[in-house]
Amino acid sequence: MPAGTITALSAQAHDSQRVNVFIDGQFALGISLATLAREGLFVGQQLDTAAWSRLEAAAQSEQAMHAALRLLDARPRSTAEVRLRLQRKAFPPQAIEQAISRLSELGLLDDAAFSRYLIENRQSFRPRGVRALRDELRRKGVDRATIEAAIAAYAGDETDEAARALTIARAALHRYTGSPDRAAFQRRLGGFLQRRGFRLDTIRPILAILWEEQYPATDAPGLAIRRPGRHPDAPTAPASSSDEVQRE
Repeated sequence: MPAGTITALSAQAHDSQRVNVFIDGQFALGISLATLAREGLFVGQQLDTAAWSRLEAAAQSEQAMHAALRLLDARPRSTAEVRLRLQRKAFPPQAIEQAISRLSELGLLDDAAFSRYLIENRQSFRPRGVRALRDELRRKGVDRATIEAAIAAYAGDETDEAARALTIARAALHRYTGSPDRAAFQRRLGGFLQRRGFRLDTIRPILAILWEEQYPATDAPGLAIRRPGRHPDAPTAPASSSDEVQRE
């Protein structure tokens, strides 16, 4: 809308902290009471092009801020996530950056805090390895230094990582005990642990431990590795008559 004369200022029906501005009898835009006071607006005031541009930019920045707050109300987000969502809503770049800057000043956007939150959340509800956590944070636009700092604070040493992997593997073990042989067991359970973000050098010892726990070695010939579904004490089938003939 071009510059003109402010003909009315009215409080919004659903937000008492915002005001509708009418220029030359037509609705122009909505602004906050803070912007109204800062710009010193009043009915009858003449707005030139510069004043209108400044007012429009302030309104766009406020709208971007409110949209970002709604996103953060749903769940914590990284700075990059919020920026991308605001871009998709077609806010001007300047309005987006002003909103992000203000949210960062208020502590509502903090990638370090977000990284800690995500790691704690995942480990509480869907445990996974360091590699998967790192990849997820990277996809959410967190920079490498922030990711590594959060991972270092959480991960501990290799023993901690192995303990987490073993706990996850034990919880899922019932799904893989029907594997027909050791190779299938390792392939299936190992694939599951890889998808959870654990390294192969962490996974291999766990597969060996769980296989031996489920199917321990015996002294019987040919049963060094017992297959699922056959108890070592089960009797063997009697030889058929044809077998007896052949042995004779």
